[in-house]
Amino acid sequence: MPKRSAGLLVYRRREGTLEVFLVHPGGPFWAKKDLGAWSIPKGEYLDGEEPLEAALREFEEETGFRIQAKVEGQFIGLGDVTQASGKIVSAWACEGDFDPSHLVSNTCEIEWPPRSGRRITIPEVDRGSWFSTQEADRRILKSQQPILEKLVKRLAEQENC
Repeated sequence: MPKRSAGLLVYRRREGTLEVFLVHPGGPFWAKKDLGAWSIPKGEYLDGEEPLEAALREFEEETGFRIQAKVEGQFIGLGDVTQASGKIVSAWACEGDFDPSHLVSNTCEIEWPPRSGRRITIPEVDRGSWFSTQEADRRILKSQQPILEKLVKRLAEQENC
């Protein structure tokens, strides 16, 4: 059975432009990767845990931002995508605003270099940033691009109602 993750795509409007908040993974493997490396804040959840609750928890763990205190409006379900690894990511979107310079990520331990037996502690994400949806499409993991597309489509539908 594939692993499952849940994530949150926070968006805002600045000077008529739709922007989304993405995070860059921490650690030496991702250090020099940029285009196609960014992600929505997300993480695995346990059997019996509500995916949206897990998405909120993971957002806070990876960014340090408490979403309940900052969000305006409702959560928009964006469905599931399957990443290249086979992991299934369930995604939601909501409107909010955060200062990326205040991001504080939790840490995890990895083996580095691979198969060396040496363990190092790294931040799960090393930075976050706001991007226009066009720029986000260039930076986000290819398997997560449909999440952006669904957000843009859903917001356009809401504006036309």
